[in-house]
Amino acid sequence: MGTLEKLQTFIILIAVGLGLSLGQIPIAEQYAALFVTPFLLLMLYGIFLGIPLHQIKSAFRNLTFLTANTIVNFIWTPLLAWGLGALFLADHPALWIGFIMLMVTPCTDWYLVFTGIAKGNVPLSTSVLPINLILQLLLLPVYLFIFAGTMEMVDVTTIVESVILVLTVPFVAACLTRYLLKNKKAFQKTWVPFFANGQIIFLSLAIMAMFASQGSYLFNNLELLFLLLIPILLFFIINYGIGRGISRILTFTYADAASFQLTIIARNSPISLAIALTAFPNEPLVALALVIGPLIELPLLAVISQLLLKRPPAKAGGFGHKCPRLKVAVQTEVR
Repeated sequence: MGTLEKLQTFIILIAVGLGLSLGQIPIAEQYAALFVTPFLLLMLYGIFLGIPLHQIKSAFRNLTFLTANTIVNFIWTPLLAWGLGALFLADHPALWIGFIMLMVTPCTDWYLVFTGIAKGNVPLSTSVLPINLILQLLLLPVYLFIFAGTMEMVDVTTIVESVILVLTVPFVAACLTRYLLKNKKAFQKTWVPFFANGQIIFLSLAIMAMFASQGSYLFNNLELLFLLLIPILLFFIINYGIGRGISRILTFTYADAASFQLTIIARNSPISLAIALTAFPNEPLVALALVIGPLIELPLLAVISQLLLKRPPAKAGGFGHKCPRLKVAVQTEVR
């Protein structure tokens, strides 16, 4: 894990603090919103540049893992997110929407780092990454329509337009860059590492601009932050238990079980945040839920990685069955 990744939580906190401070300056609050989308586009370009889409066919070599991953991430998890939101956030629809957006999008970056720390099957985790990315982009508008379509602030057309604008542009740009520069040594040695390392910087700048643009409003609603703590913690605890249970039922090896649990626990806040900031520009509490998420998630992923390491790799009823281990190249530029 690089220095920036180790300090990611603190960098985001600093960005939030700076944004709130700048938001008290009228001219900064007035124009800060103009910088949000450009910084997000640069961040997403870096993410897409490091995603090995050519490995998508590798995921189908382990159908058991792929099926379990898809069912938990795209059927069970949305239902869990809606239920926890209904239980704890029903009186705060903006936070509820942000919570749903955070929880229905599986991580496509830093979960690989924690999978490596837990000595999981990183190539297997990498192989399902492109599928998780494509499915979440296609299904996010559907989830919002199903679970939050009755809320007045949800305009599905606007959400779809935001997905197309914020995600398609950097995605196409990243694909074109890879195609045009694939044989250039400077591309792998300089271009990809620069944008891989710059993702947290661009994300933090976008967060700072977002909080600056809504600084006054957020200062008046800081007590709402505590409303998100319980549902977020419960989400990770429940999915950790679900992951352990399914891994035992399917008799995964330890490495595959660790990969599976981290794949269904880690969430994709950067992409969700990019969509939230463009689809709900006048609802800062939607984005607030997506900013708070990583502040809780990253320390929890570190703890979960250590818990997984303490589990015996091959006990009776544990993870003795050896699922096929994929031999695919892991992209070092992915966070």
